[in-house]
Order: sequence, then structure tokens, then C-alpha cells
Amino acid sequence: MEVLLVGTGYMAKEYAKVLEGLKASYEVIGRGEANCNSFKDMFPQARVYAGGLESFQPNNKYTHGIISSNVDYLASHTKLLIGLGIKDILLEKPGGTNLQDIVDLAEFARKNQAKIAIAYNRRFYSTVLKCRELIEEDGGVKSFHFEFTEWPHTIEDLPNYETVKNNLLFANSTHIIDMAFYLGGTPKEMKSYATDKLEWHPKAIFTGAGITNNNALFSYQANWKGPGRWVAEFVTDKHRYIFKPLEMLQIQELKSVKVEQLVIEDELDKIYKPGLYKQTKAFLFHPEDSSLIYLEQQEQNCREIYQVILEGNYK
Repeated sequence: MEVLLVGTGYMAKEYAKVLEGLKASYEVIGRGEANCNSFKDMFPQARVYAGGLESFQPNNKYTHGIISSNVDYLASHTKLLIGLGIKDILLEKPGGTNLQDIVDLAEFARKNQAKIAIAYNRRFYSTVLKCRELIEEDGGVKSFHFEFTEWPHTIEDLPNYETVKNNLLFANSTHIIDMAFYLGGTPKEMKSYATDKLEWHPKAIFTGAGITNNNALFSYQANWKGPGRWVAEFVTDKHRYIFKPLEMLQIQELKSVKVEQLVIEDELDKIYKPGLYKQTKAFLFHPEDSSLIYLEQQEQNCREIYQVILEGNYK
């Protein structure tokens, strides 16, 4: 097994830590000399190539690729990697800048028989995996609610961030939306409202409700012009499971108002970026893991969930 890691920025370094922890052989392709040198300083034993993937002429036969590029380059770099003959790819979320990006990439991957996993690492948080286990023990989710309020003031003045800002729901909010439906079930019916706007985003206030494939009722809301945070709550016949903040799992027992934090074995989430170790291990060694989401499902989610939430479907 030989992994080609695309990128030398923050996420690439986090992946490198995991690959070394897994004792997986890897090489790195970056663009600028400064970032490549910074990567070498942190991982002196790694072989790092500069100049960008566009001009890369590999000498080795890579079996897997991990793409940790900026959002602007996710889809194009994936196509380049497939062109190099690498067909097993872990692609940073959401896989492209917008719906059309992801639809085009999915079609390209199908034509070239590539298998692309989308790196929604929150699915592999120790707290999320534990919650999934407890939900199953309780007999399943009966209802759930989530909020994906963003903080525009933290990004609106950042330079070179236009693509992310213009596509913020896809680029960022889908992190928690995916997690919510991963635990609660896939929507089979959903009514969505979207109103108002920001100077750089077409909508700013969102709400909706529906029912999932396992008959759980759900609701969501977000107001990007007001205060708030990411929140998710799941209710079974026995418990309410609360993610507020998302990194912490709290529990409320039936017939009680007391809320307690669950103590969970999460050593890997302390050593590595949360969820990244288990996600990367599943991608490399257990591609059948049900917690992985592949591009075909991501394309469907983008069409039937994210775009609907973004635009609204109810007047």
C-alpha cells in the first residue's frame, strides 16, 4: 500500500500524523515551496514533492490517494488523481464548491470506475460512534433536531475566502447536517424554508422539518444573522442525547430533567484531530465500514438535502 497525500497545509499535516500512526507508507505533493518546506520541517522523514499536482509525474504506483486541498481545488484535484490511475480516494468534505461541482465529479468517477469516500470525520468522533451505539440499544431515534447557525463575522473579512463564503452551506454547514442525518436517518420527506440573505450568500435564515426513512421526525433551524451555534439532539424512548457543543455527548434520562456528560474512551480523538484516525483507518483497511460515505451518496445528499435546505422547497 502506498498513499499519495495531496496538499501540505493544516489538514495535510493532520492526515500525515494519522498515516504515521497507522504506519502507512505515504508521499506528499504540494504546490508552493514555503508550505512544502514547512511540511518537511514537521515530517522530515516524508518525501515531499513541490510544483503542484497539475505538473506531477509520479514514479511510484500509488494505491490510494488522500486529497486535503482547499475547497476550490477538491474536484479538479480528484480528477487529476484519477487521471494518474489512483482509483481509491479519500476526498475532503464536501467534495466540491457546489452541487454542480459534485455532480460533474460523480459522473467523472463513474466513467473511470473510481471509488471516492468523502471525509466527513464527525461520523467517526468517539462521541458520535458511542451515541449511535446507544441509540441502537434504545430501539432507534424517534425524533431529533439540529441547528447549523454560522458565524459570518469570523470569515467575512478573510482574504482569498470568496469561494467558501459564497458556498458556505455546502463548504461548512454540511459537516453538522451530515452528522445529524447519519445518526437520525435519511430524510424521505422534508419541507424547507430559506429566507433573507447576506451580502455574499444567497440565504441567511433556514428552517424545516420532515420524516426519515426510519420514521423519525426531525426539525432544523439556522439564523446566520443572529447569535447561535451548532447543536444536535436525538430523542429515543429512553433518553435524549445532546451534542452542545458537538464535541461533547450529554444524556438526559426519561422522567428526569438532569443532564449529564457521558464519559467516553476518546484517546484517539485527543492524540489526533477528532475522528480522523478512525476515518482514515476505515478508508485504507475497511472500505466497507458503514460509517464511510461515498461520492454516489454525497451526490444524492447534495441534490435531495443540501440544495433543498439552501433554496427552500415550500412557499
